[in-house]
Amino acid sequence: MDRKPVVAGQFYPGNGPALRANVAEYLKGEPSDERTLLAMVPHAGYVFSGGVAGKTIGHANLAKRIILIGPNHTGRGQKIAVWSDGKWFAPGFEAPVDIEAAEAILQFPGFSADYEAHLYEHSLEVVLPFLGAALDDFSIVPVSVAEQDLDKLLEAGKNLAFALKKMNSDTSVVVSTDMSHYVSHDQAKKIDQLAIDQILAMDPAGLYSVVMNNKISMCGVLAMVMGLACVMELGAKKAGLVSYSTSGDVNNDYSKVVGYAGVLIS
Repeated sequence: MDRKPVVAGQFYPGNGPALRANVAEYLKGEPSDERTLLAMVPHAGYVFSGGVAGKTIGHANLAKRIILIGPNHTGRGQKIAVWSDGKWFAPGFEAPVDIEAAEAILQFPGFSADYEAHLYEHSLEVVLPFLGAALDDFSIVPVSVAEQDLDKLLEAGKNLAFALKKMNSDTSVVVSTDMSHYVSHDQAKKIDQLAIDQILAMDPAGLYSVVMNNKISMCGVLAMVMGLACVMELGAKKAGLVSYSTSGDVNNDYSKVVGYAGVLIS
């Protein structure tokens, strides 16, 4: 089943030429020499988060097979939902779902083949044009994550790594998440740094604990915990912060902001 865009004209331009031009404005930097195992990027409207997303993807060295993981904002569908076939579309862009990889992942417990969780979820769709602009030819496995249990998230991350090892093919994970929501600019920077420190330490359980204990409204923390557990199992060695900003840096309203961070792990 194909997945049509649901936030075109809202989060990003609604026609292909305008969208390509918009993404090109934000996509900056030279790719790293080292293969990117995981890229963490934001998913807000491009006017707010496009700079962070574009700089992060611009500096990434991504494989042509992408496991695209994000949060489930809608509450629909399964807890860890895999879109298992067809193509995903954004205006002027399309990406085939990697059926082989999806089937390999679905052999492991915790993962469910499910369209429902993805139908009205924007977090992965918003990232797709950046991938399309950066990669000439690529495939994706979209995964929506709503599983709250830490042990199950860690197990799912390891199982995802086992599936990728079994296929023995070059793969990158891209996690879509924004950081804190609707706090002051100064507060966002302070608490977001707590979460970023755990990501840079490559500690998925630590990230989960810090976000939960400090009530950081990082919408994709569950997706990032799972993705981080996956790449640690794959042998990740180092992590770096590419960019951080808040919506206040764009609209000059520093009273209530959303934070955006870009991280690369290799």
